[in-house]
Amino acid sequence: MVKRKGSYPVMERENMRGGEGVVKIEELLTTAEIYDNGRLYGKITLEPGASIGAHVHEGEMEGFYIICGEAELYDNGEIVRLFPGDTSLNISGEEHALKNVGDTTLEVIALVLNKQNHKGMVL
Repeated sequence: MVKRKGSYPVMERENMRGGEGVVKIEELLTTAEIYDNGRLYGKITLEPGASIGAHVHEGEMEGFYIICGEAELYDNGEIVRLFPGDTSLNISGEEHALKNVGDTTLEVIALVLNKQNHKGMVL
């Protein structure tokens, strides 16, 4: 299967999780396409100043891969700058937030997967 640019479902969320501005989310693969093991494999786009507010994932992890732009990650009480090529991981119970602190668009690949044991059973 191949999906082409421009064919992905897109949603826009204003003040996502208490953040600022609009967050654009392109669903690159559906939940069914990742075998219901998670709820997001997508590209997140934030314009300068936009953010996703602090939140905790319970029973799942979230990873970010920075495609372009400059981000500020709130990672369990610590502020970390992320640049293109950087990856972050927040596991179940950890708190994080993301903000575009650059002058250009921030593009991030995001993956949210369910916490599973080695036999693929959801814990």
